[in-house]
Amino acid sequence: MLNQPKDKPKIEKSKIDSTYKKMRLQVFFGIFIGYAGYYLVRKNFSLAMPSLIEQGYTKLELGFALSGVSIAYGLSKFLMGNVSDRSDARKFMPLGLLMSGLIMLFFGFSPLATSSAGIMFVLLLLNGWFQGMGWPPSGRIMVQWFSIKERGTKMSIWNTAHNVGAAVMPSIVVFGVVYFSDWHATFYLPGMVAIFIAGIVYITLRDRPTAVGLPTIEEYKNDYPEVIEGVNQNESISAKEIFVKYVFKNKLLWFIAIANIFVYLVRYGVLDWAPTYLKEVKHFSFKESGWAYSLYEWAGIPGTILAGVISDKWFKGKRAPVSIIYMVLVLISVIVYWKNPAGHPLIDNLALVAIGFLIYGPVMLIGVQALDLVPKNAAGTAAGFTGLFGYLGGALTANIAMGYLIDNYSWNSSFILLVGACILSIIFIGYTWVIENKNHQLKK
Repeated sequence: MLNQPKDKPKIEKSKIDSTYKKMRLQVFFGIFIGYAGYYLVRKNFSLAMPSLIEQGYTKLELGFALSGVSIAYGLSKFLMGNVSDRSDARKFMPLGLLMSGLIMLFFGFSPLATSSAGIMFVLLLLNGWFQGMGWPPSGRIMVQWFSIKERGTKMSIWNTAHNVGAAVMPSIVVFGVVYFSDWHATFYLPGMVAIFIAGIVYITLRDRPTAVGLPTIEEYKNDYPEVIEGVNQNESISAKEIFVKYVFKNKLLWFIAIANIFVYLVRYGVLDWAPTYLKEVKHFSFKESGWAYSLYEWAGIPGTILAGVISDKWFKGKRAPVSIIYMVLVLISVIVYWKNPAGHPLIDNLALVAIGFLIYGPVMLIGVQALDLVPKNAAGTAAGFTGLFGYLGGALTANIAMGYLIDNYSWNSSFILLVGACILSIIFIGYTWVIENKNHQLKK
């Protein structure tokens, strides 16, 4: 059903250029709106948690339920990439989005869905797995339709899709809850939109140029992969060699992956608990919390792009120093967000905007740093490896450990955890910077 389509006969040479330009714009639009759509149905539960607490659930129970997304997504992103490489991206990507949308409809319309923490955990686990079907086909489309020399720019633009989706989602939720006077609209309205977008994705995507009668992107752009470390970029590397030689024996990759745990802990520790924290401690209304949540994501777009530009232009491709600068500023912003007394919403919003602006820079740069350490044919595994650590270590801790700390101690204890995570991320990223500098000096 999801098998890759067969190549079609090549179209007339005179039509290749115009068709390529049209199709590249079309498929880029498809993966952009598609990946944004995935984020419409990923973090709805966080906005629903204040209402679920009013239903009698504890924060630990909700943190446990929320952990289902992190567990499944980390594993799915790592494993589904292999399935995606052998599937038709046109079908694979919208299928995952459709399934996530249906799960949100079930959450919104069925009383059974929110009847226990265990059922919510299972549903969020399933949602997390289907969420893992968004990134791999997008990466596949990018590699198939855009050449090496232009891929960096296109990837940086596409990477903002998740910020757009995550920022638009609270607006849809606030509208739905107010219009329908029903907090369950937190789930079902974004679910409906996501299902509609899944249809658009299916219409716009095409798996690869040869499937529509066009030449490969390398032939069209005359931009062929280089040979790196004795490995031809067009030749496959065995799974064993990728895991053993380029991942498990790569000391720097391990330290980057560990650093990613603490970066993700801060990212999701702030984001997932923001609606609850702002309501209980800072006395924000539902609308005010929703807009604050949205601003956090919108701020991530310029912050991410700026981080990439600084690392390329000022630090000549070095990622670690920019990540350290960003995480030091995140640390300051988290402390302001924590210590600002209730009754000063402007400062709370500015602190959240600052965290959102800054945190996505290291998230992106750690992924790029991982790609820099391996041949391009092993890049997906390297990125999946750091992502696995980020979700199973960082996001999971943000869900469960913070819920436990808040329930049994106080909000202050959870912020001590976030501050510690900022400091540890700086230490581990700093170590990779030192080692990379030493290796660079040895090569000289």
